[in-house]
Amino acid sequence: MTESVHPVDEVLPTPRLLALGLQHVLVMYAGAVAVPLIIGRALKLPPRDVAFLISADLFACGLATLVQCIGFPGVGIRLPVMMGVTFASVGPMLSMATAPEIGLLGIYGSVIAAGIFGILVAPFISRLLPLFPPVVTGTIIMVIGISLMRVGINWAGGGLPMFTKMIDGVPHTFPNPAYGQLQGLGIALFVLVVILALIKWGTGFLSNVSVLLGIIAGAILASVLGVMHFDKVGTAGWVDIVLPFHFGMPQFHLVPIVTMCIVMIVVMIESLGMFLALGEMTDSKVDRDALTKGLRADGVGTFLGGIFNTFPYTSFSQNVGLVGVTGVRSRWVTIAGGGIMLVLGLLPKMAALVESVPQVVLGGAGLVMFGMVAATGAHILTAVDFKTNQRNLFVVAISVGFGMIPLVSPNFFKALPHDLHPLLESGILLCALVAVILNAFFNGVSSAETAKAEAAGVAAAATH
Repeated sequence: MTESVHPVDEVLPTPRLLALGLQHVLVMYAGAVAVPLIIGRALKLPPRDVAFLISADLFACGLATLVQCIGFPGVGIRLPVMMGVTFASVGPMLSMATAPEIGLLGIYGSVIAAGIFGILVAPFISRLLPLFPPVVTGTIIMVIGISLMRVGINWAGGGLPMFTKMIDGVPHTFPNPAYGQLQGLGIALFVLVVILALIKWGTGFLSNVSVLLGIIAGAILASVLGVMHFDKVGTAGWVDIVLPFHFGMPQFHLVPIVTMCIVMIVVMIESLGMFLALGEMTDSKVDRDALTKGLRADGVGTFLGGIFNTFPYTSFSQNVGLVGVTGVRSRWVTIAGGGIMLVLGLLPKMAALVESVPQVVLGGAGLVMFGMVAATGAHILTAVDFKTNQRNLFVVAISVGFGMIPLVSPNFFKALPHDLHPLLESGILLCALVAVILNAFFNGVSSAETAKAEAAGVAAAATH
């Protein structure tokens, strides 16, 4: 008598496997390429380098997914998980990008260090779960969305409202004449309307990939209006290899490293909830050993990200949601998805095409993507007891207030030591630190079992 195969380990027929794997890729694609676009343009990299960042990101997405799903000794939870760059790292990386002494190489140094940190602390992270109840995680995720909305709004406007130009060695600030033009606003609105229409009238798969289809529709309109050009796509090669340290050897600075390690803790706490929820969906036992292997894969993925010119990785929750929607529990589906991402990362023309999409097109989609992150945080907070425990209101109120400081008043901390600026200029990290401290002060620390149950509930609503 042959032993039955658990649905998680079932190998589906190849055509179905590839189709379901492609569906996972399409669900996460828009979110996967958003971070390299944000960071590349914040660093004012030339289009060719931004396209390379996108290729590197897709390649590393594939690598991290394969590590997590195939599993190696001590690494990988071996469940249907797709890995992608976390939005939680964007705020701190934007602060690092604007610091001339840190820049892209300093970001990569902090990412590599955070990956090593994640590998080392994976066995202990589950013990920190009680510090992150829904009142903390919901507040952090809401502030992440609010902070990123500034990026989406400026995309919709056509770039930054002001630009800096050096005149006789002195920087001068001027209004951007291309910002807020009616044509660009119209394109962004068109993308937004297409996405909303697909969400309302599309069913199943069409609704799941509404953001990607909205970007495609906007790109077509932009090309018809002569706003989108394909010169760089024509000159890009068909196949190229993503080599480690493409931009040079990483640089290591203490404060950015500490900042990124804090981000890593927040990301791994969120991953814990994802893994617990996925265990319930797939009827798989997720014990402390399995959680450690999954979290260690987050660290390995982040470490590989820094080596291959990209950023911190975590499990993408929309793909966890897709497992629940489709009922397909096989990890070989996400292994196929990881393979597809790996191949896409080796196709420079695909990356050049994505880089060619005008900012106004991405703006329409960004309003949805980043707004949904904020709305998800608000959704998580609906599970918080505000009626009988009004102290939770103060945890949220004060944490959000601290999170808004860098957004509303960038020079608020200018008198403090310069080395602390990458930390203090990240509203997300300020919010996280204040929320954890205030919750512990007002509510104490819950038990491990209570924390696990709350984390699984949070994961059901979380998104990237």
